[in-house]
Amino acid sequence: MEQNYYWSKTTNSFYPASMLDAYKTAGTFPTDAALIDDTIFETYAGKAPDGETRGSDETGNPAWVAIKPIEVPFVTQAERALSDARTYVQNNFIYLGETPTQDWIDYQKALIAITNGTDTKSKVLPSAPTA
Repeated sequence: MEQNYYWSKTTNSFYPASMLDAYKTAGTFPTDAALIDDTIFETYAGKAPDGETRGSDETGNPAWVAIKPIEVPFVTQAERALSDARTYVQNNFIYLGETPTQDWIDYQKALIAITNGTDTKSKVLPSAPTA
C-alpha cells in the first residue's frame, strides 16, 4: 500500500506527504497527523454520500458521519414567520388599500407575543391563515 498522505482528526484534513517539510517549516503540520494508505485518502477526499460529511470514527480515522440537523431556536423561527407574515400582509392587503383580515392580524399578534417573550408557553408556531 502506498502512503502519500497524512490525516489529522483535529483539522479534519489530509496533508500530502510530499509537502511535509513545508508544513513543518511553516508550523502548520498538526501534531496528531498520521500517515495513511492512499486508498483511505481516495475514499474520504471525494464527495460524501448524501446526508453525510467527513469526520472521524472513534479511533480518529476518517469516516463518513451523519450531518446533524441545524436546530433553529423557537424565537428565531417566530421572527422569520413574522417577517414573512408582514411581507404577505403588506403585498396582499396594504398595497391594495385593503384592511388585513382578522386571521392575519391575530396570527401576527401571536407571533409578536412569541418574539417579544410575552408568550413563553407556546412550543409550536401558530399556523398561518390560508390565503
